[in-house]
Amino acid sequence: MIYIVIGFLWLSICLYVILGGADFGAGIVELFTNKKARHKTHEIMYESIAPVWEANHMWLIIAIVILFVGFPEIYTTMSTYLHIPLVLMLLGIIARGTAFTFRHYDAVKDNWQVLYTQIFYYASLLTPFFLGLIAAATVSHSINPDANNFLDLYVYSWLNWFGVSVGLFTVALCAYLASIFSLRETRGKEELLLMIRKSKQTMIFVVVTGILVFVTAYISDIPLLMWVFSKPLGIMAIAFATIALLLIFRAMNKQKLLPVRALAGFQIVMILVAATYQHNPDIILLGNGQHLSLLEHMAPEKTIAALGWALMLGSLFILPFLFYLMASFSKLRK
Repeated sequence: MIYIVIGFLWLSICLYVILGGADFGAGIVELFTNKKARHKTHEIMYESIAPVWEANHMWLIIAIVILFVGFPEIYTTMSTYLHIPLVLMLLGIIARGTAFTFRHYDAVKDNWQVLYTQIFYYASLLTPFFLGLIAAATVSHSINPDANNFLDLYVYSWLNWFGVSVGLFTVALCAYLASIFSLRETRGKEELLLMIRKSKQTMIFVVVTGILVFVTAYISDIPLLMWVFSKPLGIMAIAFATIALLLIFRAMNKQKLLPVRALAGFQIVMILVAATYQHNPDIILLGNGQHLSLLEHMAPEKTIAALGWALMLGSLFILPFLFYLMASFSKLRK
């Protein structure tokens, strides 16, 4: 049963990065669009994220519940030593959702719309940045429970060059996903060419920040190159992600957009596999040489069994209705 629980944890993280990433990326793409094209970009992005903008945080909630119930020591470690970026990330999620709602559904259209829009933009930018900082901290040996001062315990555990580079890479991925997902929401050749241009720009941003991650990992003595390229699985994952990128580029040039979303989602899965498989099932690598493992630091077997059954039964209700939600929005747009 433990492997079923770990599988659901992995699935929820993947879906949150893909769907939530595209959601956050909508605000990022709009923020970095020139003013002349911003209104058109806003309309396209709204169409793109409408089916998932509220539902995607469900995957984050599921991941948190799995950690809280099934792996309490791991949950406690993260919520203690990374409480600052976690709180900032959660505040960003709340601020962004609130701003998005008032921005579109406020009965009174006045100067407050400008404030709502700015909150939406910068919350969309900062929330995935802090998510990247948290992810980097779990594998960079920067969390040191033996530290004896506040900065080492609660600030430098996540605020470092490697964390910043992973944060920027996460922002780039979100913008890239939003651009790719929006391609099929365009109406007319002008809109399509606009979003193709945005997609190519975000591709460059992903590649540049990805290289930056490896550079800062090398400077910080984090064996990221070894984790990714020392075994065939990592090399295959990177190769598949690169091939998917080339296929997306070719599909955009030929304006055949049917497979681009699936290919982009596949890319994210491959990136996550390449980054995590080497130290799996160790989910947190501590600065004192210890680690926290999903297999060694789990809850009692009865708890894991109950959690596993709850996840399996819950998925029978969640997944069909999620697909129905997306299908309903798709029909409304036609």
